[in-house]
Amino acid sequence: MTGPMQRITGAAAAMLENGIDTDVIFPARFLLRMDKQGLGECLFADRRVQGREGAFALDRRDGRPVRILLAGGQFGCGSSREHAVWSLVDFGIRVVIAPSFGEIFASNAARNGLAAIPLGREQVEALAGAISAGDLAIDLADSTITTAGGAVFRFDMAEADRHALINGWDEIDMLDAGYHDRIDGFEAAYRGRRPWLFRTPADG
Repeated sequence: MTGPMQRITGAAAAMLENGIDTDVIFPARFLLRMDKQGLGECLFADRRVQGREGAFALDRRDGRPVRILLAGGQFGCGSSREHAVWSLVDFGIRVVIAPSFGEIFASNAARNGLAAIPLGREQVEALAGAISAGDLAIDLADSTITTAGGAVFRFDMAEADRHALINGWDEIDMLDAGYHDRIDGFEAAYRGRRPWLFRTPADG
């Protein structure tokens, strides 16, 4: 995980076409790379024009790193490819805002420190029109997106995913949070039924 994330403020870029799939995000020829570090260089590899500064949406002319991506509907659809999420995070993107997401992509995102925020198409387009004026600020605790001009957009994402991002939880942490009381109850009952298994030499 990338650590707890309650509020993210940063430069944004827009790629508003619908149906950007995982093969576009992370081309299949790079799938043999298993180390998450360095995968950002593979992100949108077939669309980024080498040697042409500012030729692609993520290559901002001011040189600032993109932390927030505005996208079209069904972003991350297609094959189950966790590398797509890893490459976005390694590139420095912490938030993707889109009208809808590929189901598996959205599931992978929260478990890897990427906030996949669903927002209506008109609202996403309004945000895209505002990013030239300054940074966007995303507050996961309040479920709000604020533009540099002060416009506020509210969003609704799965509570489990929101809490995972705020707390910096991975998939194991999420499972533990959901079943913590049941796990504690089982452990207590198991110790009660088989106390000899938990004795140590110091117990005598």
